[in-house]
Amino acid sequence: MIDGKIWSREETFEREEFERIQLERLKKTVERVYQNVPYYKDKLKEAGIEPGDIKTLGDLASIPFTEKDDFRKNYPFGLFASPRKEIVRFHASSGTTGKPTVVGYTKKDMDIWSELIARIVTMAGVTDEDTAQIAFGYGLFTGAFGLHQGLEKVGAAVIPMSSGNTQKQIMIMQDFGTTALICTPSYALHMAEVAREMGVDPKKDLKLKWGLFGGEGSTEGMRNEINERWGLFATENYGMSELMGPGVSGECKALRGMHISEDHFIPEIIDPNTGKVLGEGETGELVITTITKEALPILRYRTKDITSLHYEKCDCGRTTVRMSKIQGRSDDMLILGGVNVFPSQIEDVLLGIEGIGPHYQIKVFKKGYLDKIEVDVELVDADLLDSFALLERLNDKIRNQLRTVLGIEAKVNLVEPRSLARFEGKAKRVIDMREVK
Repeated sequence: MIDGKIWSREETFEREEFERIQLERLKKTVERVYQNVPYYKDKLKEAGIEPGDIKTLGDLASIPFTEKDDFRKNYPFGLFASPRKEIVRFHASSGTTGKPTVVGYTKKDMDIWSELIARIVTMAGVTDEDTAQIAFGYGLFTGAFGLHQGLEKVGAAVIPMSSGNTQKQIMIMQDFGTTALICTPSYALHMAEVAREMGVDPKKDLKLKWGLFGGEGSTEGMRNEINERWGLFATENYGMSELMGPGVSGECKALRGMHISEDHFIPEIIDPNTGKVLGEGETGELVITTITKEALPILRYRTKDITSLHYEKCDCGRTTVRMSKIQGRSDDMLILGGVNVFPSQIEDVLLGIEGIGPHYQIKVFKKGYLDKIEVDVELVDADLLDSFALLERLNDKIRNQLRTVLGIEAKVNLVEPRSLARFEGKAKRVIDMREVK
């Protein structure tokens, strides 16, 4: 067994016990939304479903999906199942593409949220002896507050730094003896660069042991880069505001996928095109049903995230199902000349090539009737710009590897170190100009 504590005994239930709990709570959840959320009642009636029809877990597949657009149709509180007086916390998405997605929590929801975070930070290695620095932005975004309360629950000391002011972040790490860093993986890489510029060696001059990263997808190459630059043990966690916030799942020290708290969530994998439920180990879109939320219970939420589920017992001792690393989002997938391309595939290639940094920008456009893709990649050493032969050799290597992995030709532009944008929150790696009029 992998060394490390397990926070809750519910993480080690037998499969039969998980299924018994899930069915019992699913029935209550369907009844709750049917009685308290007119939108869900109408949706279920339209599908010919009443609460009494849910007799097995297999009946879940008959329930209609919930999608982000359902939140927009019911903005701000139309999907809430609890009266306003019972809501003790609101959060919301950024709303950059329209009205924000609004979520709410009762006191019981907040207690459950803290419990779920306690589980994932414990499996990542954090204990009551750690000092955790949160470099997510505080505000309506769920990430910072969600991790904050769970870290305090396990007894860790929390530094609520928020995002930005990177030089001060490094100073606080030094002065306070930070041992756990919580932020997006792209911001972690940026912070490591700034530390070096300040004359701080993250491996020698800081006390960091753990990195808990989320808020955006990342590859194994990105994890390796972070581990190398910081000298810590990086884990990934997963969640979204519609489902709870962070805390849906997280990695243990075995790094064999993210454990989902099955006593609170029922995961499914579907074919994103047909909606058909897929089997264990098959890759498709993750769908989640919440089964303990009071304020905002959600049935079969289409996350758009592409992954797979694995049920065998983990080396850490937990028996909860594990979701593999997110391969991409079904709505972020680029279709180029009929070929499906995920940005994560490009990132994986780039991070495996010596001489280039982890920062890149993907640009997609039309040339005549044809889809074209360009990738801007930062050099590690600016001196390479003075050698045409070395640049050509490196450019050819990148293009050839991208062609092998993607099956299409991509133009590569090698640019000066630190010339591409850095991100304190979610990184924006793709610029798709095909829809620009």
